[in-house]
Amino acid sequence: MSLAETMRILQPYPDIFAYYDGRIPGKRLHSEKPNWLDDGAYGLGVASYAIVSGTEALVYDTHISFDHARAIRSHLSSLGVTSIRVVLSHWHTDHVAGNAGFLDCPILSNKLTRDTLIEKRKVLVAKDPPINPVVMPTETFDGEMTLEVGDITVKLMQFDIHSADGTILLLPHLGVLLAGDTLEDSVTYISEPDNTARHIAELDRLAKLDFTSILPNHGDEQVIASGGYPPSLVTATRDYLTRLVLRLDEPGLSDESLESFIAPELAAGTLTYFAPYEAVHGQNIAALRGAKPDE
Repeated sequence: MSLAETMRILQPYPDIFAYYDGRIPGKRLHSEKPNWLDDGAYGLGVASYAIVSGTEALVYDTHISFDHARAIRSHLSSLGVTSIRVVLSHWHTDHVAGNAGFLDCPILSNKLTRDTLIEKRKVLVAKDPPINPVVMPTETFDGEMTLEVGDITVKLMQFDIHSADGTILLLPHLGVLLAGDTLEDSVTYISEPDNTARHIAELDRLAKLDFTSILPNHGDEQVIASGGYPPSLVTATRDYLTRLVLRLDEPGLSDESLESFIAPELAAGTLTYFAPYEAVHGQNIAALRGAKPDE
């Protein structure tokens, strides 16, 4: 059985495909025990993307398993794609687990992603399920880079949001931002709590970019399929983090549900509620209060 048997291929734009998996009630891929694949990715819903122009494709993240990577390549081949490049959004498990499926392709990342993958190689190999081999980027950039994918211009930009080594993609011709994990719906996952103030400042910088739609790696399938989230997702993410920091010392904070905590955003329609994010919210509070989160 392929781990990718429940993967859905969405096409939010003529040039962009989303490879979406998860958010299936009661379904787990790897184990009944807590693990990164089921609880950190599949349960929340996870997507990687491909930008396609003619015979060229740019794959943004290699998904959560080798099977998923193979399914992505099979789909791209069916479209007549003969040249693939990969861009990694950051070093976390559910974005690099399929790298081995692209061994014969250029794999790009920012320098910090490459350095972190080298540093965390043993950590990734020891994960449940393990990522082995950990396939490294073949090319790096620092800060910003522009690529041409057939007729499409793609801007790669580095942001310290969620993870210090974040890379987003901006497609000026469509006004689309491919956000990786810098933005997430229902709420962002705090993986580096000591850097939260910087993440908030970087969200302000992100908001100044010129885009009209956002495609995150974790979000609602139907929203992604219909073209993505509005720019207000950036503000909602910033406001969530700011509110958490301001209320962190309140004794009752841990007892308040996420649904209540983000009530203003739910009323405004800038976030959607998905119950499994209650656990993420609880982990975020614990992380900011000093507990070390899992990557």
